[in-house]
Amino acid sequence: MATLLRKVWGSVSTRSGLHSETSSTDRPGFEEPPSLGEFDRIPMDILMQVLKLAGPKTSAKMGMLCKSWRSLVSDNTLWIFFLHNQLEPWDSVLFGETKLASGYPIETFSSQMMPLSFMKVYSKRAEVPGSVIIDGGSGYCKFGWSKYTCPSGRSPTFLEFGNIESPMYSRLRHFFATIYSRMRVKPSFHPVVVSLPICHYDDTESAKASRQQLKEAIHSVLFDMNVPSVCAVNQATLALYAARRTSGIVVNVGFQVTSIVPILNGEVMRKVGVEVVGLGALKLTGYLRELMQQNNIHFESMYTVRTLKENLCFVAEDYEAELCKDTQASYQAAGEGWFTLSKERFQTGEVLFQPRMGGVRTMGLHEAVALCMDHCHAAELTCDDSWFKTVVLSGGSACLPGLAVRLQKELYGLLPSPMSDGIRVIPPPYGTDTAWFGARLISNLSTFPSHWCITKKQFRRKSKLNLLW
Repeated sequence: MATLLRKVWGSVSTRSGLHSETSSTDRPGFEEPPSLGEFDRIPMDILMQVLKLAGPKTSAKMGMLCKSWRSLVSDNTLWIFFLHNQLEPWDSVLFGETKLASGYPIETFSSQMMPLSFMKVYSKRAEVPGSVIIDGGSGYCKFGWSKYTCPSGRSPTFLEFGNIESPMYSRLRHFFATIYSRMRVKPSFHPVVVSLPICHYDDTESAKASRQQLKEAIHSVLFDMNVPSVCAVNQATLALYAARRTSGIVVNVGFQVTSIVPILNGEVMRKVGVEVVGLGALKLTGYLRELMQQNNIHFESMYTVRTLKENLCFVAEDYEAELCKDTQASYQAAGEGWFTLSKERFQTGEVLFQPRMGGVRTMGLHEAVALCMDHCHAAELTCDDSWFKTVVLSGGSACLPGLAVRLQKELYGLLPSPMSDGIRVIPPPYGTDTAWFGARLISNLSTFPSHWCITKKQFRRKSKLNLLW
């Protein structure tokens, strides 16, 4: 590649010298067309292939040789090719850089009249520092580096983020210190993106005060640990970003409850109302345990039951029709041998739609989502209703096969035609790690951390603290 660069430089230097003499003496006022030196004889598509093979660093160096090479190298198609080979999928890169790069609050209309330069985007993304991502889920915590393809570790979450009556500071300090210890990194070296479950759902003054207290506690702990900058975002918003959306309804099946969160332009619409259903992963696992006990299927631990739920259970598109089918399947659980389940496989997930089967008096998941959509429609926040017709599922139990199809079918049956037209339910884009990947998308933006994080100085001034939650 060095030989190629020398060849280009020699060619361009010679040609540019000849052109300068001609233009200065024989042809005053005449501007020569852009020249690539001896490479003028090579077709443009071949030159682009050479640059792709040369890689982004060498291509950038060629762009410094002269105006002609700079014009060729700055072609967006070349840098889109390079971005295709990055950690993030190209669709996510394009979504992030066009929708999220300006930070929060999200701009509904781009203020940039000039087209986006993907050469600059690539350069800035290459300079973005690695960040620590901590997805503090209600059941399990996932943590890792923003430059990694997936979380590097996970562990049960032993902290109730929403319980503000406990000594929150000390529990948060212990929680974050444990994560940093497991990652073997000093907090002062990297920005951190913290993903937290939605809590204190209401739009009341009491709920607002509780959220504010929790925000301040999290930032205080992290800044006392000398973290340079902090980005704290709720899981629902991150799941929406992972699905490459800024508006929609996120159905987060958590550990103990399921929350239905309407989000418009990245902001949780608490005034519209966050619906909460008293069903979560814990109830589904408990109901499967009851069914197994009724059928004399013996097991040693709840971990085995959870493993069977994750590997054998699904949601029936038509529950009554599924009862007439042979759905028997087996799975080998580590240390306990083979287990065979039949109707238990789809009866477990059916509790989400028929809670009374599991002894829970609450509305079904489809009814809660339909109610949320009805509130969104009545609020008339935008000129059309399309913003809330995309439903994104998140959470471990939301990964049950068939859940998205069944929920979409039920919504079409519950809602009137004008409101149900165009509804689309999207399964968790990255499975159980959807929120973590949404955080990774943010932490690799060309404008990160400046547009998304809060520093210790800003925290003391109370600026930007009301954002992102």
